[in-house]
Amino acid sequence: MTNQSGCDVVVVGAGMVGAACALYAARAGLDVVVVDRGPVAGGTTGAGEGNLLVSDKEPGPELELALLSGQLWSELAQELGEAIEYEPKGGLVVAATPEALTALTELAAGQRTAGVETIGVAAGQLHEVEPHLAPGLAGGVLYPQDAQVMPTLAAAHLLRASGARRETGRTVTGVLRGADGAVRGVRTDRGDFLAPAVVNAAGTWGGEVAALAGVTLPVLPRRGFVLVTEPLPRRVRHKVYAADYVADVASDSAALQTSPVVEGTAAGPVLIGASRERVGFDRSFSLPVVRELAAGATRLFPFLAGVRAMRTYLGFRPYMPDHLPAVGPDPRVPGLFHACGHEGAGIGLATGTGHLIAQTLAGRTTDLDLTPFRPDRFPEEAAP
Repeated sequence: MTNQSGCDVVVVGAGMVGAACALYAARAGLDVVVVDRGPVAGGTTGAGEGNLLVSDKEPGPELELALLSGQLWSELAQELGEAIEYEPKGGLVVAATPEALTALTELAAGQRTAGVETIGVAAGQLHEVEPHLAPGLAGGVLYPQDAQVMPTLAAAHLLRASGARRETGRTVTGVLRGADGAVRGVRTDRGDFLAPAVVNAAGTWGGEVAALAGVTLPVLPRRGFVLVTEPLPRRVRHKVYAADYVADVASDSAALQTSPVVEGTAAGPVLIGASRERVGFDRSFSLPVVRELAAGATRLFPFLAGVRAMRTYLGFRPYMPDHLPAVGPDPRVPGLFHACGHEGAGIGLATGTGHLIAQTLAGRTTDLDLTPFRPDRFPEEAAP
């Protein structure tokens, strides 16, 4: 190909993580090009709920990344105002039984030690926090740091704020490498983009982009549905979910799992999840799954039984075997960086991921230890 364009870094993927990588890399003084075969937020980002959560993460590297990301999201919210529909509304996790409440309380104690703000809510106080909750719940924990953004708007505004050149509608067909094996850029179906650094922020397709560079990354799609109600006056104040949602997030099972997750939005509709199953990239509509979502939501909020569902949509979370994303340089290919595999937490973890990637690109010491996120931590046979 003769059509070539040069820059400091090519980011592959124009979703939320790619947008955050572009923003922080540009603010580190780098010339950035973002390449995507589809539109901005055309993949997993566009099918997400926009959750920025600490409540669903056990103490460890992912929670540390979530706390860093939450602080960065708060700073961006001050900068971008209402454009990204940032809502610091907090999350409420509820337990149906005393046994579930005990487990939830123990989790919250560990999270609190790690820097998460948690507030125990007794059964008799639940309706003060969420007046329309079902009766008979054993109690819960309130997480004031949980928040939400409108993901497609957020990705678009972060990309715009980055000033990066956007090259959408261009499929990456290869990662260019020199005689020494180091990255030289990417090849697309419409020309080459030359750069000494390439960031793989391709989400569910991160494994395919890694393969173009000759390395393996075991990213698999995990399908999930979201049910959207008609617009309503705000009757659900927080993101509210059942305590077993945390176990579903951490599960390795490929089978269908559903646990009720309910939250209001700034625009009025209530979003209802969550389902998880590994069925490849099957985009078939599943009425049984949607029925389970509706049933779980009405168990938490009985008033929803009289509310009309407006639509449903599905997306694919980029699942990794150990539930940690790949973030940082790939020692197998000099100049290749990964920022993918965040599963259902990519919106919330995007800012921290982009910040850490920018620090490594600029040769700075990172704010978090990237060892747990090393892209080469998996044996070769772990690749899909």
